[in-house]
Amino acid sequence: MVVRTPAEVFPPGEFIKDELAEREWTQADLAEILGRPVQAINEIVAGKKAVTPETACGLGEAFGTGPELWLNLENSWRLSQSPGADANVARRARLFELAPIKEMVRRRWLPDTSSVDDLESALADFLELASIQDTPSLTFAARKAGSYAEHSTAQLAWCFRAKHLAESFEVSPYSAEKLADSLPKLRTLFADELGVQQVPEFLADVGIRFVIVEHLKSTKIDGAALWLDDESPVIAMSLRYDRIDNFWFVLLHELAHIRNGDRSIDADLVGSTAQATDDKPDVEKKADQVAANLLIHPRTMQAFVTRQHPRFSKSAIQDFAEQLGVHPGLVVGQLQYRKVISYSHSRETLVPVRNLVTSVAQTDGWE
Repeated sequence: MVVRTPAEVFPPGEFIKDELAEREWTQADLAEILGRPVQAINEIVAGKKAVTPETACGLGEAFGTGPELWLNLENSWRLSQSPGADANVARRARLFELAPIKEMVRRRWLPDTSSVDDLESALADFLELASIQDTPSLTFAARKAGSYAEHSTAQLAWCFRAKHLAESFEVSPYSAEKLADSLPKLRTLFADELGVQQVPEFLADVGIRFVIVEHLKSTKIDGAALWLDDESPVIAMSLRYDRIDNFWFVLLHELAHIRNGDRSIDADLVGSTAQATDDKPDVEKKADQVAANLLIHPRTMQAFVTRQHPRFSKSAIQDFAEQLGVHPGLVVGQLQYRKVISYSHSRETLVPVRNLVTSVAQTDGWE
C-alpha cells in the first residue's frame, strides 16, 4: 500500500481562521457560539490547544461541516509534528516473531544488548539462519503437551539449544545394531532410581548424544529426538516432570524414534506421561507402543490389573515391581495412567530424578 504524505499540513487553527473570515466573525464571537472561554478559542486557533472530540462537535455544528473534518485536521497536524517512527521497531518486532527473546536473554542464549544489529546477528546464528528474514527449520520428533499440527517459536528455540549443546561433545559412532543389542542392558537400569545416572554413558556407547535442557516458559515440552547429521542422533529431555516414571517413558519414546529412524518429523508433538491418544500421528503411536513394551509390556500390566482390581496394595505393587525388575514407581505410574488408582496412591514411589541425572549429563538450566 502506498502512503501519500501531503507536501504541507496546516493546523486546524488556520482553517478556523478561514471560516471566521468568511463569516466575518471574531474569535470572541465563536467563543460565545460554542459557550467556551475566549482564551480557549485563542489557544485552539494558535495551535496551542488540541481540538478535542467535544470541540470538534461544536465546530462542526457552528460551521456546518460535521465533527470528523476537525478531528481529521487535528490528527493530521499532530502526526506531521511528531518525530518519525523508530526505524528499529519493525526489526525488533521481527525478532520477537521468531523467538521468545526475553526468555532467551534471561537464559543467556542471547546477549543482553540494546543493539538491534547485535541481537539480529546473535539470533540468526542461534537459529542457523542466513538472514533474519528467513524461516527457521529443524527436523525433530518431540513429546509435549499441545497440538501436533504446529510448534511454537519457544519449542523450536528449545530444540535448537539442545542441538547446540549436543554439538559440544563427541560420542562413539552410532550403530542401530549396537543399540538393539544393548536394550536388555538398558532394561536392567529400571530397577533403581540410581539407574538413571547410567543413561548418558549408555547412550554415548551406542552413539547417541544425551542432553538435558530446562524447558522455556510455556513450551510444555518433555523431550525430543533429532539428528545433527545422518550419523549423529540426539535425545534431549526437559525433565519438567521430575518423577522416575516420566523420565523412563519419555526417554524410551525418544529412543524409539531413533531406533525407528524417524527423521522426517517436524515437531509432531505429544503430551507428558499420557500415551496413546486418537489425534497422534501413527509414528507417535508407534513410538509410544515401543516405549510401553520396553518399560512394562501392556499385556503383563493388564494381567496384574485384572488380578488386583479393585484393590492395589503397596505390597502387591512392590512384589510385582520386583518380579519385573523395575522400580515400583514405574508400576504406580502405569496404574495412574490407567486410572485404576488415585494420584495420591503410593506417591512416595514416584521419586524425583532430576538432580541425579543433571549431575552426570550435559545440562542447561536450573541456575
